[in-house]
Amino acid sequence: MRSAKLRLAVAALGACASLAACGSTADQTNTTTSTASSASNGSGQTGKVSANTASASEITAALEAAGVSNAARWTREVMEYRPYAANDTGLTSLRQNLAKYNPGEDTITKIISALTP
Repeated sequence: MRSAKLRLAVAALGACASLAACGSTADQTNTTTSTASSASNGSGQTGKVSANTASASEITAALEAAGVSNAARWTREVMEYRPYAANDTGLTSLRQNLAKYNPGEDTITKIISALTP
């Protein structure tokens, strides 16, 4: 299952690279570059992603990088409770909703650490 996720991530990166190669303006290149930067900081760890706008694969990758077990399951929960208030920088409403599943404070902290509103 993990290798399937890896293949999906590699395919997504390949698609992004293909789209970037087709672009002709600096804005398109900068957008692609900033998207890639938010997905990976160069050290193999995934940076924070938006709980409101990130795709399922982006959220899953961020949760996996944060050390969250069963990241795909938690991704579904994050997406279920969208949207999150932009001014809720601590994602308090998400914390409360995740607590319903009794994942443990450590898991909730890891999930929140990978996300922005």
